[in-house]
Amino acid sequence: MKKVSFAEFGGPDVLQLIDAEEPHAGPGRIRVAVRAAGVNPVDWRVREGQVLGAHPTELPAGVGLDAAGVVDEVGEGVDGIEIGDHVFGEGSSTYAEFAVLSAWARMPAGLTFEEAAGYPSVVETALRVIDQVGVRPGETLLVSGASGGVGSAVLQIARDRGIAVIGTGGASNQDYLRGLGAIATTYGEGWAERVRRLGRVDAALDLAGSGVIRELVELTGDPRRVVSIADLGAPEFGVRFSGVAGSVPEALAEAARLLSRGKLHIPVEKAYALTEAAAAHADSRAGHTRGRRVVVVGSAPGRP
Repeated sequence: MKKVSFAEFGGPDVLQLIDAEEPHAGPGRIRVAVRAAGVNPVDWRVREGQVLGAHPTELPAGVGLDAAGVVDEVGEGVDGIEIGDHVFGEGSSTYAEFAVLSAWARMPAGLTFEEAAGYPSVVETALRVIDQVGVRPGETLLVSGASGGVGSAVLQIARDRGIAVIGTGGASNQDYLRGLGAIATTYGEGWAERVRRLGRVDAALDLAGSGVIRELVELTGDPRRVVSIADLGAPEFGVRFSGVAGSVPEALAEAARLLSRGKLHIPVEKAYALTEAAAAHADSRAGHTRGRRVVVVGSAPGRP
């Protein structure tokens, strides 16, 4: 099978499309014929060799955590899923023609593989940080870097819970953020004062790692009401850095419920072929994403 791999840490150019042995579903696992894989910041952070305790890396290594596809092997002890089912979930080395998943859910009706592949990690992360920051219905949550995949999920989940949201993003994404229910403002010089003029901030999330932790603490008045998923220096300000996943099966089940109720939609900004994995990483690292990026495997973009 074809698989994206890297034998040394470095830039996008270390990624190679290689011929590899097919993985197989062990106990409690399923294998899918991958149709699309989600592109997440953790993918390029691991490829660069950043120290991420939740994702120890032995070289050579595959790439990717999220996938959507068709079940073609069911491991021992797995119930409620059959060969041929369409699922989305989380596993390892998902930029490949076949991948083993450790957590999954059936794809809701009407969802394409490309759309589904963009949800697992971002919804898990969004649910986790909303809970960790302790924001409650009736309060206001500030989301720094709100237009990417996690931000898009946070805004919609928070609004569904009765939480008001202020989202910062680029000038071109202001209407997008408003469409997700946020009070929108731009980042850049003077952003903190613009947020103050919008009203009280009870809690805040740093999703972009753009050096805003000090200002987020000042805006909330309490470092315990700030959580970052992108700034490894956050603990220096007394702010929690959240980098270890919670319950992925529970997050996938919640994602399926929200999608089925029409309460969650994250657009796919761009789809890449397996041969374009390096470009996908370069674009993801550059930021300024609106929604999600995915790598398409085994079918043309937009076709289940």
